[in-house]
Parts: sequence; C-alpha cells; structure tokens
Amino acid sequence: MTTVQSVVTIAAVVLGTMLTRFLPFLLFPEGKRPPRFISYLGTVLPYAVIGLLVVYCLKDALPTALHGLPELIAILFVVLLHKWKHNMLLSICGGTALYMFLVQAIFA
Repeated sequence: MTTVQSVVTIAAVVLGTMLTRFLPFLLFPEGKRPPRFISYLGTVLPYAVIGLLVVYCLKDALPTALHGLPELIAILFVVLLHKWKHNMLLSICGGTALYMFLVQAIFA
C-alpha cells in the first residue's frame, strides 16, 4: 500500500467512525425528544442483541453431548447470578470465568 493509499484509508476510517459517533447528537439534540420509533428501538434492541449473542454462542453446542454441558452450566450460572445480584457486569464476568474454568479444567 502506498503512502497516499494509507492516508486515504485512514481518513475514510476516521470519517466513518466520527460520523457514527456524532450523527446521533446532530440528528437528536439534547433539548429535543427523539421520535417514538427511536425510543422504542432503544428499549428493544439491547434485548435483541443479547438474544442474538446467546444464539450465536450456542450454535455449535449440542445439548445431548458432553460438549454442550459447559455452555449449559455457564448459562444457568449467569441466569441465577443475575437474578440474585441484578448486576449485568457481574453476571457476564462470572459466567465467562466459570465457562473458562469448565472448558479448561473440568471438560478439557
């Protein structure tokens, strides 16, 4: 890649990043209420993303095989920990730590 191509590539990445960061603030200023559809998406999309991540993480796990057991144990742990503490960061970190322990120490 030439120097000009590198500069153009970096400029395009910077412009794309700045556009995605600043455009919402330009379209929806602080004193103005966003449209109802945007507010609806703000309440619905986080749950949809979490659901998508769960499906993606479990796409290769077979619940009938021993391979799917660490995933199921970690999911159950995350659900129980979140119901108990109501702390998303703790639930994610705890579930990840338990899953890593299970696949590296128990189900290795």
